[in-house]
Amino acid sequence: MSKPYIICHMMASIDGRIDCGMTAKMEGVQEYYSTLAVLEAPTNVSGRVTAELEMALPGKFESKSGEVLGKEAFSKKRDAEGYTVVVDTKGTLLWPDDSESEEPLVILTSEQVSKEYIDYLNGQNISWIACGKEKIDLAKASAILADEFGVERMAIVGGGNINGGFLAAGLLDEVSVLIGPGIDGRKGMPGVFDGLPMEKDPTPLKLTHVESYEDGAVWLRYKVQ
Repeated sequence: MSKPYIICHMMASIDGRIDCGMTAKMEGVQEYYSTLAVLEAPTNVSGRVTAELEMALPGKFESKSGEVLGKEAFSKKRDAEGYTVVVDTKGTLLWPDDSESEEPLVILTSEQVSKEYIDYLNGQNISWIACGKEKIDLAKASAILADEFGVERMAIVGGGNINGGFLAAGLLDEVSVLIGPGIDGRKGMPGVFDGLPMEKDPTPLKLTHVESYEDGAVWLRYKVQ
């Protein structure tokens, strides 16, 4: 099965926490975006929670009939060099019309998404991929992004459960972490990778790049073994 080259790119405190409100207060935020540009991954992938935090969205979608799509399908509305991909398993987020956005949206859902939500996305000119019976089949979705949307490189930019999902599916080629010069330490805050089973062994990595900055941030890049 084909797939893009996939990089997880995150900014974290030195204790591995990634809460957006916390990282925004640390030095190194400006390097997060410059290092992301260096990765040359014009397609970015984030989860529903991250999208709600970082994007000005008009609200939540409510299905009246509850009738699910119940099959694998996709709809590509536009060709582009890069896409903004949002993982929204059951289709809950409302979006502005996507006809003229610089980086077109692609919504990833499971086959449990409602038909009404798919109709809504079509009405907003938003591309979508539905695959996976109960949860999103990330491997299949990645293959569709590669084969049908022409995505060659993409960056997973959070949050921790999305990062963990791509890791668990064996889809990550590289991990890129910008460590800001600060400590979070608050109980229950999300980490770079979350949601993996307790019995999982550590994933081996090979360090390929280290770069430090005057503000105290450090950029680490690893190949996934």
